[in-house]
Amino acid sequence: MGIGALMAISLGVSMDAFAIAICKGLSVEQVEPKHLLSAGLWFGGSQAVMPLLGYVLGSGFRAAIESLDHWISFVLLAAIGIHMLQEAREPVRKMDASFAPRVMLPLALADSIDALAVGVSFAFLKVDILPAVFLIGLTTFAFSVAGVKIGNHFGAKYKSKAEVVGGIVLLLMGGLILVEHLWM
Repeated sequence: MGIGALMAISLGVSMDAFAIAICKGLSVEQVEPKHLLSAGLWFGGSQAVMPLLGYVLGSGFRAAIESLDHWISFVLLAAIGIHMLQEAREPVRKMDASFAPRVMLPLALADSIDALAVGVSFAFLKVDILPAVFLIGLTTFAFSVAGVKIGNHFGAKYKSKAEVVGGIVLLLMGGLILVEHLWM
């Protein structure tokens, strides 16, 4: 997988965190540096750890299903993309204004389940995992920080747009993986 495809996947999986960060920015009166750092570390960290875990799990049974790996990658990425498109249609909900671990941990874990599935796909595609998780974590960190600031400044206007972009990117990447395997 090339750097362009990896960057596109990083962008795609970071969009859910961006949307949640926008909502977190909406929830606070005044954004402080600790809010930005908290969102960036929680979301960026979980988005880096979960694909690594998915990669380890996927590597364990990669040999058994190697002839189907491209289809599994396609289905996983397409399902995540479709789910993000569905979430984009949901109304914005008011979030707890707290950035405490008891609030951020469940949000980060729920958000990064998609990244676990991406990690399984990475195992099937034999992606160099350490640079991949670093790029995903860094991208998500940056989008989470930006999301808190944007949410605090502009409101809920961009939440659904971010999820639509992320969903479309993941659908396209899943299709590209399938096309590359079947016709190249």
